[in-house]
Parts: sequence; structure tokens; C-alpha cells
Amino acid sequence: MKQALRSGLKLVIFDCDGVLIDSEGPSCRATAGFARSLGLSMSDEEGLARFSGKALPDVVKELEAELGHPLPPDTHTKMRDNLVRLMKEGTAPVAGAVPLLEALAARHVPVRVGSNSSMAEMEAKFGFTGMDRLLPEARIHSAADMGRPKPDPAVYLHGAEAEDVRPEETVVIEDSDTGAEAARRAGMSCILLRPASHPLPGFWPVEGFVRVEHLDEVMPLLEVALSRK
Repeated sequence: MKQALRSGLKLVIFDCDGVLIDSEGPSCRATAGFARSLGLSMSDEEGLARFSGKALPDVVKELEAELGHPLPPDTHTKMRDNLVRLMKEGTAPVAGAVPLLEALAARHVPVRVGSNSSMAEMEAKFGFTGMDRLLPEARIHSAADMGRPKPDPAVYLHGAEAEDVRPEETVVIEDSDTGAEAARRAGMSCILLRPASHPLPGFWPVEGFVRVEHLDEVMPLLEVALSRK
């Protein structure tokens, strides 16, 4: 199957971590450190492989299953607060993210964000990097705060509905298998940001799904898909 976006796209929905903000690594390393504090054997690399793209409540469930006992009910809240502090201390945009957002704004293409991160986490990340000037709060949606984290497609469907755009007229920009699966279930196109050396999701290929290695590749793809009616 030839990789190509669907035509007639009208809305771009970005994932946050690993697509707009270079926070996936620091967040997963912090989670791996928390796992070690519980007595689990987990390297930072394993934490990145296991928890990338996952919502904190789901991460807590995984840790509980490995421990064999429940953690305190407020565990994921404390983990979230720790990540907010971490992001306020320093994070950076993913290479190419700001120019891409600026190019879409110049072309008047509607943009939204749909993430498994909480609103508090995203406010810290976008505020620290100054990306909040390009991403008004009303256009940011949290699957975690909705209680329906990816791979549930709810956050993406909600973003499209808020824009009054159909799922098939929407493209998601993702980096994780979890997020790409959410886009697939939503019936949307997807641009997967992933190095060629990394494996593709098990469900690949899918109509309307394309892999890129750098965000610089995204705008040329969108220019074609946005212009085809």
C-alpha cells in the first residue's frame, strides 16, 4: 500500500510529547526513577520503551501489576505534579515544531492538540517554551483529564467535533504506537514521526498513514493534501 494522506484535509491535531515538546524522554526517565524507588528493576531505556505515549493512570496500573499490590490512590496525581515541576524547570520544542506551527498559522489551517498529558502538564510545557502564543488553551485537549486516554480515540474525535470537521478531514501528527492507534480508531489520517531505524506499529500500513523522520517533512505533505479536493 502506497503511503499517502487522504485528500481534502481541513484540521491538524498534534500530539504533545515527542511531537511538539521534547518531553517524552525526561518524563519516561522520571517514571522509571519512580519505579526504582518502589523497588522495581527498571532502566531509563526500559521506561522509555514501556511508557512512551501512555497516560499516568495506565502507567500506575502497570506498576501495580508488576508490584502485585495497589499503590496509594493519589499516586498518579503526585506523579503528574512532579512532571509539572520537571517541565517548569526546563524543556524544549521538538526540532521543527515551531516553524511548522507558524507555517500552518500563516496558511490559516486550524490546529489543535490532543494529548495523554494533563492540562496542567501542557500549560507548563507550552508556557516554558513560549509555544502558548501559537496554541491557545481553548485548542488544547487532554485525554487524561477526559478520563479516556489513548488508544481511545475520544480526544481526537472531540477535537474534530469542536472544530466542526469530520474525522476523515482530520490528520493527526503522532510519535507513539498508542497515539497512532487512537488516530486509526478515529478514522483519521496520521503522520507518524519516527526514525527509519525504529519499527512501525503492528497494524501498519493503514490508508492515510505516512511516516516521516523530521517535522520539516510535514508541511510539503500537508500542502498537497490540503489542496486536493
